[in-house]
Amino acid sequence: MKRRKEEFEEAEELTVSQQIRVRFNETDPLGIVWHGYYITYFEDGREAFGRQHGISYLDVYDSGFTTPIVKSTCEHKLSLRYGDVARIETTIVDTPAAKMIFRYIIYDAKNEVACTGETVQVFLDKMGDLMLTNPPFYEEWKRRVGLKK
Repeated sequence: MKRRKEEFEEAEELTVSQQIRVRFNETDPLGIVWHGYYITYFEDGREAFGRQHGISYLDVYDSGFTTPIVKSTCEHKLSLRYGDVARIETTIVDTPAAKMIFRYIIYDAKNEVACTGETVQVFLDKMGDLMLTNPPFYEEWKRRVGLKK
């Protein structure tokens, strides 16, 4: 049996852009960002998104839920180096499923794409049980920000 992967659209009006400066401890001996730090940059983008749009980790936690990451993808295009100022664009994907999908584009100082990626987070209640439907607070948030699904 073949599973059809559903494509959902990014909510482009809900994109947050944030600058970061590559720190020394994030680089290898050649001054190039170690590949694992790009996932940390994605988290920086998610946190900025949450603060700006009222769905931060603490907002989710205060509503009685956690959102662990169950999938992450990262495609490297160009290297970032120590001292570079990069820009992370984080966009939420509009999906009816009980999960949050974020897509990322990291631009280097020349505005060239250095990295793209995606993370998928699911909802767990206070007992650690997986939610199969969107929690009420998330449905309300989606309505408030104009997501249709």
